[in-house]
Amino acid sequence: MDECTSEGWDNAMTLKGIIDEDCINYKKKSMILEFPYCSFKCNKEYGQQVCQNSTLAAMPNIKISTIKLVQRYLNNNITQAIICQGLEPMDSFDELLDFIRTLRLMGNNDDVVIYTGYNKEEILNHLSLLKEYPNIIIKFGRYIPGQKPHKDIILGIDLASDNQYAEKIS
Repeated sequence: MDECTSEGWDNAMTLKGIIDEDCINYKKKSMILEFPYCSFKCNKEYGQQVCQNSTLAAMPNIKISTIKLVQRYLNNNITQAIICQGLEPMDSFDELLDFIRTLRLMGNNDDVVIYTGYNKEEILNHLSLLKEYPNIIIKFGRYIPGQKPHKDIILGIDLASDNQYAEKIS
């Protein structure tokens, strides 16, 4: 693999936001990356607004160097995982994959948790690429209104719909 340098190698990521320390969305203290795009498949499927991230969609996008973002994570001694969520990380797949590749090239194998509203069979092509990197966890499934939350063993938290679940894919 090529040496990780910022000269001609670093890309910029587009995000809605960054939360440096979170203790709610995963059993480990995590940095959260809020991704900027979504097809709003949940709203379309149910014919009404059900997405909890609708207000996030109205927030301005920010650009940040992928290497600087990884360094920001590595310089924080509190966090032990990264959560990719926000709108829909899989709708920014090239940037998501570039971030994970950069994190691994910089020597870090902490958990990367990806919250997606897609069902597993809808993103098999993405999963095959993500499996190349260690410690990737995916939360699958769209939000379905009116269901009771259930505890997900892998994430260590409650998920909002019965069809949602996490799986460690690598």
